[in-house]
Amino acid sequence: MSREGMNPVSEVYNMDCSEYMRTIPDKWFDLAIVDPPYFAEANLHYFHGGTVTIRGIRRKNYHRSCAWNVPSQKYYDELLRVSKNQIIWGINYFKFDNIPFGRVIWDKKRAGLIDSFSDAEIASCSLINGVRMFRYRWDGMLQENMKKKEIKIHVTQKPVALYKWLLDKYAKPGDKIFDSHLGSGSSRIASYKMGFDFYATEIDEIYFNAQEERFRRECHGEYRESSGQIITQKQLFDES
Repeated sequence: MSREGMNPVSEVYNMDCSEYMRTIPDKWFDLAIVDPPYFAEANLHYFHGGTVTIRGIRRKNYHRSCAWNVPSQKYYDELLRVSKNQIIWGINYFKFDNIPFGRVIWDKKRAGLIDSFSDAEIASCSLINGVRMFRYRWDGMLQENMKKKEIKIHVTQKPVALYKWLLDKYAKPGDKIFDSHLGSGSSRIASYKMGFDFYATEIDEIYFNAQEERFRRECHGEYRESSGQIITQKQLFDES
């Protein structure tokens, strides 16, 4: 059956990525774009979903993930088995064997404050041998596109614009995209709006539900009222 004129596939599962990948044939995904956790849960700061006072500074308090586990070599090997190419964020924190030489750097254009947050993030990229740079402000309350500011729902959330840039440069029409750690759902939103079939897992139920609501709001115009009723609003999506 032809899929011409149909929306792209967007299949996401509230489950462990390793369990899911075991069900996938070799090299089934064309491109995996993943952002695994690189610190154990106890070493993370959580600044969203309520306010807390830390060292005299009021901050937002993130939800604590139910299972924040740093991936092992076994995860990396399985990711390579199910995907033809990979972009892996936080690669400077991992000690996987046989990491490709290519690097993508996201410069957050931060104000240079001395704090625990990085000024940039680094990904390995199996599709290149050199280094590529994406500059996009992501600095606390400041974002590159303040007119369409993204609401942060996850401690390691990345902007949709970053995933759009990656897909534009490194994915081909018809590619199947995979994200093993869906988190805030930015990769899903970018893939859907750009017409890529997308598959992902997120083990944490609270984050999974939050990204699902975000996806339906940003891609289908659905809004949930306080009564629980879902309202669909017709809208035009600005791709800028």
